[in-house]
Amino acid sequence: MANGKDLTVSFGEMLIDFVPTVSGVSLAEAPGFIKAPGGAPANVAIAVARLGGRAAFVGKLGDDEFGRMLAGILRANGVDDAGVLFDTGARTALAFVTLRTDGEREFMFYRNPSADMLLTEAELNLDVIKSAAVFHYGSISLITEPCRSAHLKAMEVAREAGALLSYDPNLRLPLWPSPESAREQILSIWDQADIIKVSDVELEFLTGTDSVEDDVVLTLWRPAFKLLLVTLGEKGCKYYTKVHALRIALLYYRFGSKIHGFQIHCSSDFQFRDFKGSLDGFAVDTVDTTGAGDAFVGALLRKLVDDPSVLQSEEKLREVLKFSNACGAITTTKKGAIPALPNEAEALELLKRD
Repeated sequence: MANGKDLTVSFGEMLIDFVPTVSGVSLAEAPGFIKAPGGAPANVAIAVARLGGRAAFVGKLGDDEFGRMLAGILRANGVDDAGVLFDTGARTALAFVTLRTDGEREFMFYRNPSADMLLTEAELNLDVIKSAAVFHYGSISLITEPCRSAHLKAMEVAREAGALLSYDPNLRLPLWPSPESAREQILSIWDQADIIKVSDVELEFLTGTDSVEDDVVLTLWRPAFKLLLVTLGEKGCKYYTKVHALRIALLYYRFGSKIHGFQIHCSSDFQFRDFKGSLDGFAVDTVDTTGAGDAFVGALLRKLVDDPSVLQSEEKLREVLKFSNACGAITTTKKGAIPALPNEAEALELLKRD
């Protein structure tokens, strides 16, 4: 990276996912559950490390059997856990998660409060954060204090140290007081990121529009962004870079329609013909989609740290996103998030079959 660093630091929650032993059932119908380590920021850190990169995790766990187990899993996967703390007064978070036959994911969380919610600014390991080439985070740590203030401080320190800021909102509505609160807080730090990844479901939630067309996606674009991504599950992903968005904005300014203050009157066919990018996904036998987006992000960040010029070259970006799609697809072929995250050899094997 330009700052001479190669460490990806993930900030936020790590927890235990309990996944049904039988696929396609509701939580109430599940005959039993398999214990699987998870938590989106931790998943991303392990995804980076499993692909050969350097990663660290900053967060708080309960001083209990599950918390110690999770810290051990970080270390076993080559993730630096110097930023991990243990709380003696709160438990490690638990989540029960399933993918029903209708395609809907169902979550039930046990956090009342959990240790990750109690991380304070004073407890942050600033040395780890300052070492980041990329600082990655979600939105769950924004829900309550004191973790929200710790999150904002960590972002500030990382930015001042020259890190790229990577944001995956990872929407979990059951954890928020209301949908309105979730939308407001997720967008409260939107402008500060360099890279943002949203799913198609999150795109609809944030824009209020059931569409993944360019004009809808670009309502989320901000001038400081370097890359905006929309993941589409098995259909792959769409990408928008600073160069593309600038060109689109210039067209808006010249021709006159309305988005972020620009006006245009040209047809929708003309507006985006040369400026949108998408890549197909990979056909695999899906068992559990938990962690697929985290594998995608981890793969992207792993490659980006190695070669920052990915953000300036569409050819390179497409290669990296194809690799990221492969990593996401592989993760869906096993139960749980962390146990299913691929190594580079597995991803390259899938790419060869394509």
